Amino acid sequence: MVREEKAFTLRFTLEAEFPDDYEGDEDEHKWVKEWEQDLKPGILKLIFDSLRKHSSWKAHVRNRGASPLDEIEIALVKSFSDKKTWSDPNTEEG
Repeated sequence: MVREEKAFTLRFTLEAEFPDDYEGDEDEHKWVKEWEQDLKPGILKLIFDSLRKHSSWKAHVRNRGASPLDEIEIALVKSFSDKKTWSDPNTEEG
């Protein structure tokens, strides 16, 4: 089987701003916990819900050794195993 790949990166950088008199770690990184527990799962659900609308693509999480706290890779696979799908790449089947 011949396989081609193209990478696309969508990066989120989390930042928290505190007043000048902030002593550090007073918030116990609640802002990071909010990201991990609320925002990130919701974003991933929206992404996978959207991808499922395109039945000719299959999506799955791929782990390449990075911590899921730092990186989540979503692999998208479009199969052209059936040569008749090569003729019109704009159809849902191809």
